[in-house]
Amino acid sequence: MINTSSARQRATSAMVMSIICLVLAACNQEAKQHEDKTATKDAATNAPSKSANANQSAQSNDAGDDDASIVRPREDMLKRFEVGKVSKASIERTQEIPGRIEVDEKRITRIGASVTGRVVETSVDVGYRVKPGEVLARISSTELTQAQLNYLRSNASFSLSERALERAQQLYKADVISAAELQRRESEQSIAKAELRAASDQLTLLGFDQAMQRRLRESGQLDPTVGVIATRGGVIVERKVSQGQVAQPGDALFTVADLTTVWAVGALPEQAAASVQMGQVVDVLVPALGEKRFRGRIVFVSDTIQPETRTITVRTEVDNASRELKPQMLASMRLFGEREERLAIPDSAVVRDADRDHVFLHRQDGSFKLLPVELGPSINGQRPVIRGLQEGQPIVMRGAFHLNNERKRAELE
Repeated sequence: MINTSSARQRATSAMVMSIICLVLAACNQEAKQHEDKTATKDAATNAPSKSANANQSAQSNDAGDDDASIVRPREDMLKRFEVGKVSKASIERTQEIPGRIEVDEKRITRIGASVTGRVVETSVDVGYRVKPGEVLARISSTELTQAQLNYLRSNASFSLSERALERAQQLYKADVISAAELQRRESEQSIAKAELRAASDQLTLLGFDQAMQRRLRESGQLDPTVGVIATRGGVIVERKVSQGQVAQPGDALFTVADLTTVWAVGALPEQAAASVQMGQVVDVLVPALGEKRFRGRIVFVSDTIQPETRTITVRTEVDNASRELKPQMLASMRLFGEREERLAIPDSAVVRDADRDHVFLHRQDGSFKLLPVELGPSINGQRPVIRGLQEGQPIVMRGAFHLNNERKRAELE
């Protein structure tokens, strides 16, 4: 009985072990199938991502080739461009300072009244162009009337003394009067002549010229008015008189300026005082007149410094026969100094885009790239290079404007 029971227990244990092994095998197979499905799903998920990355990389490369600053002109357009290498040139050292246009003070005349009186007429206003001898205003004066009366009296006395002298000479020849009487008459005639000359000079000072005095002697009529006469031709830049005003000889009623030559006055920083000298060449540029330049030479360098601005006043004379320059116009003065070797490019190589200077760099693949640069002001058709270019770099020297138009056209397509 014991043996039979043991045999049954062993058989039962073997059966349990077999069932456990079968269960474990089934579990392992299910886990493997799950792993295979997961791997397949991950592969399916990653494939589109890799494809998208590849497309993005390709698009990035295409974008680099389609850079808006790169131009690939057609073959038939290449003959319009001239490519050259950036090189050094002999450039004059320049310095630009602020300034303004002023009236040449040597060509200013202040015209006033020659007699005390009341202004009865004004003929010109500010801005009028006048000629020498032109009447600007008229003044009525009792002083003038009295001077004319004195002149007529002196003229009458002189005429009387001349006739008396002639009679005395005849009587002396006839031995009717003595030599003493003749000398007295000669003395009276000399005094009358001197008084007439003094009266004439007085009228001249009051504005009565010789022609007016001759008319006064012939007609005997007094003229209570006298003109304020322009002694210089030019433009009326100031008027300080109105009708009815009482004028004095010391009053400046009109200011006349000859604007055929004007001054350009600049303020030079005191640190640059040693860089300017008399006779130095200077270009005057007026923003209101665009790119037009007026050349002159320094005619004045101040010996003192303005304490408020710490600047030195410099001045040049500029021809203004065309009357384009107006007093008080803002200007800039470009002073030219010694020459020096500097990198420079011609004006035709520069294009203006987005308020910056640019040039077109010629690349090895035959295309052109728009390159921003920093340049100095133009000097005799050359722009000094401050930064952005190196010696020997190939750029478009002529035709940059047309190339930039081609670049803009390609952007619109």
